[in-house]
Amino acid sequence: MQIVILDGYAANPGDLSWDAIRRFGTLSVYDRTPPEQVAQRIRGADIVFTNKTKIIEQHLSTAKNLRFIGVLGTGYDVIDLRGTAKYDIVVSNVPGYATDAVAQLTMALLLEICHHVGHHSREVQRGRWTHAADYSFWDFPLIELSGQCFGVLGTGSIGQRAAELAKAFGMKVIGHSPHERETFCGQYVSFAELLAQSDVLSLHCPQTPETTNCINAETIGQMKPTAILINTSRGALINAQDLADALNEDRLYAAGVDVVEREPIARSNPLLTAKNCIITPHIAWAPLAARRRLIEMAALNLEAFLDGKPIHRVG
Repeated sequence: MQIVILDGYAANPGDLSWDAIRRFGTLSVYDRTPPEQVAQRIRGADIVFTNKTKIIEQHLSTAKNLRFIGVLGTGYDVIDLRGTAKYDIVVSNVPGYATDAVAQLTMALLLEICHHVGHHSREVQRGRWTHAADYSFWDFPLIELSGQCFGVLGTGSIGQRAAELAKAFGMKVIGHSPHERETFCGQYVSFAELLAQSDVLSLHCPQTPETTNCINAETIGQMKPTAILINTSRGALINAQDLADALNEDRLYAAGVDVVEREPIARSNPLLTAKNCIITPHIAWAPLAARRRLIEMAALNLEAFLDGKPIHRVG
């Protein structure tokens, strides 16, 4: 059985093993696959894994042996599901592998905004504290989270975990989601109430036609000008220009984002020059433990498919 991994470097740049997948057949791992080489590389494959490399119907039409596509991640918008259905190809994703990791980075972004730890550490290393007139200094307002309102848009597993961490800081937790869950530790409110009440608004919903650009000039206008926006979900949830304008015009206090609509980020992205905006390069999912779980769960998906009982099937 021929197994191909189209873009293995992101999940495993060399610090993990592919043996959990390799045991099922002959494995070819490509660090990256340009769009023009996808069809060629999957043509003889029985099994294909992809992280962010798109697979469209045109690629599938020449992959006569292909029976299973494993997504090395939770989001599966890179797969043409109409095409896989046409050719009777099973598609499985890996949900839940990075729940704790993404929630952790959510709080890391928030805490950096609250304390600007990196900035103050660099200033100390430059000798500024050594020569300070006082025993202490700070260059930004320092924010205490206890007693403030943490709003969650999307209360799936990651949103719930982020809410639990916020509650541990003494924050009041509210949320909005199409599906209300008994396990959510906060109070459900309308979307309008979420915008109006949140001191911190954290995005944890998938990108759909309904959620695309849901954070825009109009919805930002319903938020407190002192509010903080965090996005560790999907970049397209936010209109970047509208967010940058709000930050620059002091209509929103700060933002921390791990995702943008086009990745890698374009130099023209207005968030790069916006005030009080922290940007990390889509790393929430990437701690070693989370990537190890990702590979192990992807292998279990393949094993279940080969046993005739597919799990985590999305197509």
